[in-house]
This record gives sequence, C-alpha cells and structure tokens, in this order.
Amino acid sequence: MLLNALFIALREIRRNVIRSFLTVVGVVIGVAAVISMVSLGNGATAVVKQNISKMGNNLMTLRPGQGWGGGAGIPLFELADVDAIRDQVPGVDTVAPFVQTNVSAVFQENDRKTDIQGTTPDYFRVANWELAMGRFFTDEEVMEGAQVAVIGETIRKEVIGEGIDPIGCKIRLKSTTVTVIGVTTAKGQGGMSDDLDDNIIVPYTSIQRRLTGRGSNGRNINQIMIAGIDGYPSANVVADVTLLMRERRSLGENEENNFSIFDSQQLTEIVTASTKVMTQLLGWVAGVSLIVGGIGIMNIMLVSVTERTREIGIRLAIGARAREVLWQFLVEAVTLSCVGGICGIALAYAACYYGADLVGAPFQFDPKINIIAFVFSAGIGILFGFMPARRAAALDPIEALRHE
Repeated sequence: MLLNALFIALREIRRNVIRSFLTVVGVVIGVAAVISMVSLGNGATAVVKQNISKMGNNLMTLRPGQGWGGGAGIPLFELADVDAIRDQVPGVDTVAPFVQTNVSAVFQENDRKTDIQGTTPDYFRVANWELAMGRFFTDEEVMEGAQVAVIGETIRKEVIGEGIDPIGCKIRLKSTTVTVIGVTTAKGQGGMSDDLDDNIIVPYTSIQRRLTGRGSNGRNINQIMIAGIDGYPSANVVADVTLLMRERRSLGENEENNFSIFDSQQLTEIVTASTKVMTQLLGWVAGVSLIVGGIGIMNIMLVSVTERTREIGIRLAIGARAREVLWQFLVEAVTLSCVGGICGIALAYAACYYGADLVGAPFQFDPKINIIAFVFSAGIGILFGFMPARRAAALDPIEALRHE
C-alpha cells in the first residue's frame, strides 16, 4: 500500500512540477540554511582552535599586572620564579622566561620593525616551534649571552630576502649584531598576533644585556611561559601557580593579584562554547524557514484535496478504505518535503563549499547534521501533511462524487 501511495505521489509531483517546486522552496531554503549555518559555525570553531594551538600546547602565560599586564610600579618576575614554578607546581611540563622588546632589524639595505624575544631553549618546546633550517640555541649560549638568533619566516623573507641562505647572516639590532643560526617553520596568523612569524628569538641574557639595559639578576623577566602536561587540567595548574606567585610576591589575603595568567586552553573552551551558542541560535533562526515551508506544503495539499475530491470519492466508492486515502495524501506530503530536503542538502553543500573560502573557515560537511536536517524535513511533511490527509480521508463518498 505504501509503495503504491509513493508511486501515486511521484506521479502527482511530476504532473505539477512547477507547483511542486514552489511548494518545497521553503523546505529547501530551510534545510540549506540550517546545514550551512551549523557547518560554517563548526568550521569557524576549528579555525579558532587551530589559531590558538599555534601559540603552544597547553600554553599558559604569566604576566605582571592585571589583564594584559603592565602598569607603573608592578614588579616583574625573576629567574627564581621560573625555577619555583618548574619545581613546585604539579602538572607543569616546561617553563621558560620571556623578555620582549621591539626594535628595527637591519640587514644590508633592508630594515624592518619587529619583535625581539629573549628566552631559553625550553621556549621552543613551550610554544610548539619547529625548525625549517638550522638549529635552536643551547643552554650554554644562554649562559654566555651569545649573540645568536632564530628568526621567523617573515623575517627571512622581508629582512634577509629571497635567494639568500639565512644561516650565518648577521642582523643588526640597535647597537648589537646577532648571527642567524636557525629559521622556524612558518605558523602564519594565530592567537592574539597578526603574524607569529614576524619575530627574532635570542637568548634572554643577550637581550637583557644589550637591548633592554637590564641585568641578568633581579626582577627583569617580562613574562613566564608555562606548558602543562597533556591531559592534566590546566585550571589546576593556574590555581597552583596563582597560590605560589601570591606567596612569592608577598601578597596579603585582602590584596588583589598583581599578576595575571592567560590560559590558552580555557580561552579555547570559552570561544568554542560561544561559537556553539551562536551557531545553535542561527540554526534555530534558519529552522523557521522549515516551518514556513511546512505551512506551504499544508496549503498546497489542502488545494490538492479540493481539486481531487471527485477522484477521492471514486476511490472510496469502489472499496478503498479511509485509511488508504489518508496514507496516500500523507505519503505525498512527506515525499514533497523529502524532495525539498534532498535539494536543500545539495544547496547547502554548494554553499558550504564556496562559502568556506569567503569566511576563511575549512570546508566541513558533517553527515550528522545532514541526516538530522533531512529527518526534520520529513517530520515537517508528516506534521503539516496530516491535516489535509485526514480531511481527504473523512470525505463522504456520495458528496465527493457530486463535487464538480
């Protein structure tokens, strides 16, 4: 019976192709909008996660002051703080001091304003840096304050230039000169930085002695970079580091922290949750189009019942049961909505494929949301097709035969 009803439904759709198409436009748009919003939202979330992960694995950054740090009278950190965090805080994998300043990097006739970052070899592990060529500097070179540098891909292109082997080149930074010993693999944009590759990384002792004017002893560390152990809750590490630093900075119970901790994992969770909420909201808004499409199906099915009243009367008169008539019109409504769902999925695929490049997100087409949208479109056909189908089944055969 259902198979026969399906054939009849397909015949009616084929008989009135234009009307059927206009009927399911709302369903097509609704399904396409829901799938596109969710898919592009998932792609945007993946981009955010990828950009934050470029900064480092389970990265936490300890800064002086609140917010982004800084402020008059706020004490910096010292090497003893780095050692204390490494030795006393559980869940910490690697810790590295970090000193930063901005100067002009000069090589031959090329000149570029860039970030000079002073640190230890542990920083390359904390920040997830890999080498494209050359090597990282060593702990011995840090102790000596060696004038060596590892540069980013942007510095290699803009300062050294194409066609020149950067290893061994000497770059002038203010009144000092550093020798390039390595080039990091390009990361591109990520985190809070426009260009992660626009930097020159040197031993922190070298930057303190020759660029910032600070000695290698006392509170002269701008930031402390902390990498947590994989799988260990970063919130626990943040709490333990906070307690340790309050103790080391002699803060009373009623005193606010004069430092802040940026946790990339918590930031990822916050951004992911926010993006998910927005995606769901946009999905529900787009889902309204499905309801509108369902109303369109109900209207056209009511018209179809009126147009085919005499046909319904003949079927009932020759022995068809009311249940069979109900199933015929219900299957026709569901078929219409399913055709709309399939067309909507195809439209969503095209929209996501081309829209991903426009919004800068990867192309992600989740089969799960496609199945959900298709099932929902079929449910719309059942919901809004039931009343016309019931109305057709409830017709009196004699009155139906009299209908002109």
